[in-house]
Amino acid sequence: MFLGDLTLRDVPRVLSIAGTDPTGGAGIQADLKSIAALGGYGMAAVTSLVAQNTRGVRSVHTPPPQFLKEQLDAVSDDVRIDAVKIGMLGNVATITVVREWLERVRPPLVVLDPVMIATSGDRLLASDAEAALRELVGRAHLVTPNLPELAVLVNAPISAQWPAALDQASQLSRAAETVVLVKGGHLDTDVSPDALVDTSRRLESAERGEVFEVITPRVNTKNTHGTGCSLSSAIATMMARTGDWTVALSQTKDWLQDALTNADELQVGQGNGPINHFHQLWAKAHILPGSQNSRTNQEYG
Repeated sequence: MFLGDLTLRDVPRVLSIAGTDPTGGAGIQADLKSIAALGGYGMAAVTSLVAQNTRGVRSVHTPPPQFLKEQLDAVSDDVRIDAVKIGMLGNVATITVVREWLERVRPPLVVLDPVMIATSGDRLLASDAEAALRELVGRAHLVTPNLPELAVLVNAPISAQWPAALDQASQLSRAAETVVLVKGGHLDTDVSPDALVDTSRRLESAERGEVFEVITPRVNTKNTHGTGCSLSSAIATMMARTGDWTVALSQTKDWLQDALTNADELQVGQGNGPINHFHQLWAKAHILPGSQNSRTNQEYG
């Protein structure tokens, strides 16, 4: 899918369509933090209300599809949207509403994170909705699956090796005629590779004109909750600012690496805690723990 009438903006208006996380580490809460951290103005339409924390999902409440349509229309009737990030959709009815809205509004940039399973292992997509989600992939300019999600989308076993994952990403890119950002976070390696794969060869600075890889050292932390949500919304924001997928991925990965490296500072939750979305901003403002301007909990009362 080719990009629409994308006008680059220093502060792009980015709409997240996703579920919630009351602990703030994933879903639309993570999206809004990521969009702001990367210099965008975030908006959100809620697909599902998820009772979850850093240890897992307890229950999911999905509002009527008509209410999601009203949320989406309320935004697009008033605000010019520069980019859309789509996360948790949950079921066929929700996917249908989003697909019909995309066809009607035609946002210039759409990034789809095919959320199926949470970091905790809890399933977030009904099994009968997988075919509908595969169809939606072709309406996105970029799709950002992790390895288990990629395997579902191409109906194949989960790749245990990076070359096999790149092959699956090529299959998906060719079938859906879109760019695929395949994520290697599930690999058992000392590095964490991510790659843009586009079989139409529109990645001018990519190796072979088809693949552009960014490989970073794996961060030793359990606090990775919401990493996929954060990455997809961040790259949507950077693409709306730069207009170049390879630049957008490189800058997003730099930010995400820093957010993971400093995730343990937050001390949120007893399970897989969130990444530190605002570490770079806090560092500049000298409000990190141990800095001159930081205050203890006792000082705040």
